[in-house]
Amino acid sequence: MTNFINGLLRFRRGPWEMLASILIALGVVMLMQPIAIWLYSYSFIVTLVGTVMFIIVSHFPE
Repeated sequence: MTNFINGLLRFRRGPWEMLASILIALGVVMLMQPIAIWLYSYSFIVTLVGTVMFIIVSHFPE
């Protein structure tokens, strides 16, 4: 856990890509759930933020 936080603070690629991937997966789950309309409403924004974040952090150093 400490390595993950240190990686985030030092702008390393691995932890930031993992965080972006989690956001993308969360957005897809929010899109497919049938319970709350507000989750469905924000699913596109969460997926878009995760995708843009993944594109940006792919340029970070390892």
